[in-house]
Amino acid sequence: MNVLHTLPVQTPGKGLSCLEGIRVIDFTTSVAGPYGTLLLADLGADVIKVERPPAGDDTRGWGPPFLNGESLWFASMNRNKRSITIDLSRPEGRVLAHELTAQADVVVLNTGVRVQEKLGLDFATLGALNPRLIHVSVTGFGLQGAGADLPCYDLIAEGYSGVMHLTGEADRPPQKVGTPAADLLSGQDIAMATLAALVERNRSGKGKQVDVSMVATMTRFMSPRIVSYLGSGDSPNRSGGTDSVIAIYQVFDTANFPITLGLGNDAIWRRFWAAVGLPEYGEQPDLDTNAKRRLARASIVEAIAKLLVEQPRQHWLALFAQHRIPSGPINSIDQLAQDEVLRDNGLLFAAEGDAGLVPQVGLGIRFGGVDTVLRTPPPTLGQDTEQVLRETLRRSPAQIAGLVASGIV
Repeated sequence: MNVLHTLPVQTPGKGLSCLEGIRVIDFTTSVAGPYGTLLLADLGADVIKVERPPAGDDTRGWGPPFLNGESLWFASMNRNKRSITIDLSRPEGRVLAHELTAQADVVVLNTGVRVQEKLGLDFATLGALNPRLIHVSVTGFGLQGAGADLPCYDLIAEGYSGVMHLTGEADRPPQKVGTPAADLLSGQDIAMATLAALVERNRSGKGKQVDVSMVATMTRFMSPRIVSYLGSGDSPNRSGGTDSVIAIYQVFDTANFPITLGLGNDAIWRRFWAAVGLPEYGEQPDLDTNAKRRLARASIVEAIAKLLVEQPRQHWLALFAQHRIPSGPINSIDQLAQDEVLRDNGLLFAAEGDAGLVPQVGLGIRFGGVDTVLRTPPPTLGQDTEQVLRETLRRSPAQIAGLVASGIV
């Protein structure tokens, strides 16, 4: 089945207007930076994506899978942006970059200070051209300190931060999260920090340098585990997700498919046992608090596991939904894509691109009941170069032709 053609086609429109009037110049590539600017674009910002000729953003080459010759990874994080190609290694290209940033509110880069200075895109240089500019950098270890010049990818940040050490089964090797968690969380930090800096600029009238570190982002992501260790001295290890501070909070097998089950407070604990027909188990005084249940976790897990394998998944999910007990399926991606709740909410849709339909995952945040974000599908490489040169940088047709002929754009 061609899943793409089962998605509702969303017609481009005005989208959200929260950041209408804010211009972002995006010099980033790969995932963290482009995801951060995608969030800003979805909120209404005008994002001009600056790509290097002739290949563009690294993710344009990430595949297979490709769709109509375009990378689906690229398509996942670049809608609502305009693409312009500029050769920043040449002085003429840097002039164009400076003119763009002089008219911008925000600039986002994923290079360290040395490269920024080499290209004339560092905070000091751009801040002198535009004192109101929010200058955002996302790197592996931040712009300062011993790791400032070290390269980094999502994999490195996940391993460095302890996430991989705690992910997976106890008797198996460390495991990466199944999506680029460090990239996506860092992208969220880009958007969050940019919004905070814009609010401050409204008061001060001055720009700000923002320094996002992927390793720092992922370390903060680990805060509950780190603080627990710092306060107790107990260092956690991989457990397959069975060592939560909440008892009970893990995966259980049923007669056919596994489910997740979270008995997160005393009331839910009692409701669970009442729902399965054993209310007396839930009323035991020696199990009436989470702390007591943690001490008896092994025996409780054994009792629940023995019970749940007697019926199929759908039986338990329907019963637990009726009794407001947190539980759910463990969806594969193909199952998730068919989920009625997500489809009804419009989170999964298709956009009509130049070469055909392009699948998209929406923002999923509603403003006044509205979460429709699509203004433009992901751009082809450099498709807006002439428009930006003509309308934003006020270049004449002859000047544009000269830039194209010389390979600057």
